[in-house]
Amino acid sequence: MLRITRDDAPNSLSLKLEGRLAGPWVRELEDCWQAARAGQRQRTARVDLSAVTYVDGPGKDLLAVMHSQGAELMAAGCLMKAIVAEINHVPFSDFGAIQR
Repeated sequence: MLRITRDDAPNSLSLKLEGRLAGPWVRELEDCWQAARAGQRQRTARVDLSAVTYVDGPGKDLLAVMHSQGAELMAAGCLMKAIVAEINHVPFSDFGAIQR
């Protein structure tokens, strides 16, 4: 199960994910992302992954696409930090330096 909480502001978009980003939930996030970004290309986008417990291959691919479209991926915990570091092409040992 995946819970997606969307917070829209005039100049920013925030998505907080909780649970597992796997299976049918990947498509659910993709649909939410596309709907949120439609017509709003100039907004800052942040995706909070601090409460995500698992990401499968397609979920990781979607996060990479979201990142390439301008989403800032926020992570906590070793698993999510390692996934975000890989998406950002940053060695995991250096990841703490790029966290905001």
